[in-house]
Amino acid sequence: MKVRFATADGVREEQGRAGERLLDVAQRAGMPLEGTCGGDLACATCHVVVAAEDAVRLPPASEEEEDMLDLVPDARRTSRLSCQIRLSEAIGNLTVSLP
Repeated sequence: MKVRFATADGVREEQGRAGERLLDVAQRAGMPLEGTCGGDLACATCHVVVAAEDAVRLPPASEEEEDMLDLVPDARRTSRLSCQIRLSEAIGNLTVSLP
């Protein structure tokens, strides 16, 4: 699966594998996402905004993820924590931006 990261400097693409976390793909691509809690839903340092056309293919956020996103000052309707998104064939390609 191809993941496109839209940044102020342009778009960067990285290839992801089924089962891989979006956070891991982003870090491999050099994106500035910390993921401080290691995916334990104790922080929001891996916050991304998923393109609206791609967000509809993602499984819904858990209640715990929603609670963490409530703490993000610039959260949007399609905001997600990249540590909680596992790539799959069903999701396909994704475009995300970093707030």
